[in-house]
Amino acid sequence: MKQDIHPDNYRVVVFRDISINESWLTKSCAPSKETVKWEDGNEYPLVKLEISNRSHPFFTGKMKFVDTAGRIDKFNKKFAKFSKAAPAAENEAPAAESSAE
Repeated sequence: MKQDIHPDNYRVVVFRDISINESWLTKSCAPSKETVKWEDGNEYPLVKLEISNRSHPFFTGKMKFVDTAGRIDKFNKKFAKFSKAAPAAENEAPAAESSAE
């Protein structure tokens, strides 16, 4: 094994999926500023997750929209001009075909 490549702060932490409010205890070197008291009475660093394998639609089979920081709105604004241009092009196409007949 190579020397001095592993992190020094590898420790036991609590991960919490905030979308379903479920927590589990595991080892990680993820940074954390918060702590939480676990079921065993000890206090551990807390790492909050927006989505995990326990709440992701791929693993659960349920569709669930998690709109963090307005991502859906930003997407709709960015591509709104394309959705408005498409109906205009469709309306022009039948008129051109009917005049050709």
